[in-house]
Amino acid sequence: MKTMLRKIEQIIEPEPVTEGAGVRLNRSIGTERLDYLDPFLLLDHFASSNRRDYEAGFPLHPHRGIETVTYVLHGEVKHKDTLGNSGRIGAGDVQWMTAGRGIMHEEMPQVRPEGIAGFQLWVNLPAKLKMTRPRYQEIRAGEVPEIKKEGGTRIRVITGTVDGVRGPVTGVAADPIYLDVLIPAHASFMQLIERGRTAFVYVFEGEAKFAGDEKEDGPMISPPRLVVLGDGDYVKAITGESPVRFLLMSGKPLHEPIARYGPFVMNTEAEIEQTLLELRQGTFVTT
Repeated sequence: MKTMLRKIEQIIEPEPVTEGAGVRLNRSIGTERLDYLDPFLLLDHFASSNRRDYEAGFPLHPHRGIETVTYVLHGEVKHKDTLGNSGRIGAGDVQWMTAGRGIMHEEMPQVRPEGIAGFQLWVNLPAKLKMTRPRYQEIRAGEVPEIKKEGGTRIRVITGTVDGVRGPVTGVAADPIYLDVLIPAHASFMQLIERGRTAFVYVFEGEAKFAGDEKEDGPMISPPRLVVLGDGDYVKAITGESPVRFLLMSGKPLHEPIARYGPFVMNTEAEIEQTLLELRQGTFVTT
């Protein structure tokens, strides 16, 4: 069978939103234009050196039925939860939290000279795992392997496998690929992605073309932009005068109904009502 290039299906300009106690960020999944990209529920990009944009943070709040992924580019985030977990994640670190049946946690960006920058991704859980036990995978920057390709391209592998190198986050239901890719100017990059998987790129530095067809045309994508990729076997990026840095993500779609209410994502409205009832009764979090 002939291999097929994944073409651009949609280009999304992130929307500015304010979340938590007043954190300003840009959202590209979880908006009116792109509500859900199965299995991805939300993608937020936070980046500011102005303390007023982030210092209020995300005080104690609940989650159920999803996994949240925080990837810090620079700065530091302090976190803790009602199950007794606490810690800090800094530049290059990753926190992959499986909320499962329920967790209350807080994430507080720390005021530092460099400010804060990074991403939060929400990944849906299949119905059979919605009420699984909560857990954390906290990965330090030094544990994330970086592949250096001929020509200068660098790939940080958070999840998935590239050239036989496997990322440190494991045991995630959507079997995601999460890569941080840096391509120098006048270069190209190709990555195989299994057909049938959802895939997108999020450009946050520089610019590149993501080959629109076999003739390698298509628009130059500048940041910040999210590019939804159609089905196929591989994605190709081509740079011009500038280097580019982007996230490349893919995952297995669940093809399940979703009922969504803020930080809760279940399969039915009845399950959402049950969640809200448990919050009111004080039985939401169990050890």
